This record gives sequence, structure tokens and C-alpha cells, in this order.
Amino acid sequence: MIRSRTGLGRGSPLRFALWNRPPWVDLPLARRLLAAALTVLAAALFVRGDPDAQRSDVVIAGRDLAPGRLLEASDLRVVPRESGTLPDGAARDAGALVGATLTGAMRAGEVFTDLRVLGPRLAAAATGASDARIVPIRLADTAVAEILRAGDRVDVVGAEESTGPGIRPARTLAADAAVVLVSAPGDRHAAPERVVLVAMDAEHAIAVAAASLRISLTVVFH
Repeated sequence: MIRSRTGLGRGSPLRFALWNRPPWVDLPLARRLLAAALTVLAAALFVRGDPDAQRSDVVIAGRDLAPGRLLEASDLRVVPRESGTLPDGAARDAGALVGATLTGAMRAGEVFTDLRVLGPRLAAAATGASDARIVPIRLADTAVAEILRAGDRVDVVGAEESTGPGIRPARTLAADAAVVLVSAPGDRHAAPERVVLVAMDAEHAIAVAAASLRISLTVVFH
């Protein structure tokens, strides 16, 4: 009988420890198990979302996109998303975005909004002026375009290319304008000039556009 009892007890130290654990162990252990279960449940609900939430079709990026890209149908996807999680101005019509110019880089899956492409809403948001316009300019010093970035605040300055009697000094054509896009550099066979799109109020936009036809332009950073 003694041998039998000894044999039954062998190989089960873990079971013995569990049966003979002190009572105070149960409460902390139960709390930890409950906390772990709730964490897993919360993660599952977050990924799943609310099944009863109202959903709307929106346009998202179908792949990683570079700024300045002319959007094609293959760049866009229409997917349902919870209406309460959508940003203001979320795009619903993919067809309206085809051919539009992207203002900033986007990751695959990001939702398109009206400020992601060039348009009057972007100009107004960038300047705070309801009558804002976007003006394309070519800078006299192409190296400046290399360091410009969307969102930079600049003054647009114009100057005559030659010097002599009757030549007007350099002057500020528009102050506190917002850079909204700098075109990507072309290949070695393309013109080295890069176009900078700058948003400003309508009055100064006309002045800058007219001046760009006859004088050299540059910008002063804020």
C-alpha cells in the first residue's frame, strides 16, 4: 500500500501545489485573468468595429501615392467605412478625383478629402481667405524649389532681369503666401524648371500671375 501511494504521488508536483495553494493567491490570479480577457475582448471589438454603426462608401488610396501625382482610376478604391469615423470633406465619388493633382503623399488605405487635391477648398484652407487662388510660378533660382515644401509660408518677390536706368528695384508682390505643391523634378531630358504652386488672395494672385510673364520671381521664407 505504501508503494502504491508513493507511485500515485510521483510526477504531479504541479497538481499538488495547485491543490495546496494559499487562499490569498486566488484573488490576484483571478483579477489578472479577467484583465487579460477584457484586453483581448477590447482589441477584438476595436478591429471589428460597431456592427450596428451606419456606414458610408468613401474613396481611399489603393496604393502608396507620391505628392504631385495625377490620380488615375487604379489609384483609387471605394470602400464602406463607419460614418462617425470619417474626416470632414471625405470624398465619396472616385470619378471626381480622376485627373486631379495630389497635394501630399498618401499611404494605402488613407481616406481622400477635399484638401488632398488641388482646388478652391485647399486654397481657402491654406490662406484663410475665402477668395484665395492658387498661382503656378517658376523661380529664377531653381535651387530654391528643391528646399520648398508644401505648407511653407513665403513672400513672393519680383525683380527685373537686367539693370540700368528706369529699372525698378525688387519688390514684394505677395506677402505670407502658402506653398501648396512643388512639382516633382523631371528626368534629365526634361526642362530643369520646377513649378511651385502658391496660394494667396485673389488680388495678389492676379498681380503675381501677370508679373511671372515678364520678370523673374523668387520667394522669401518666413
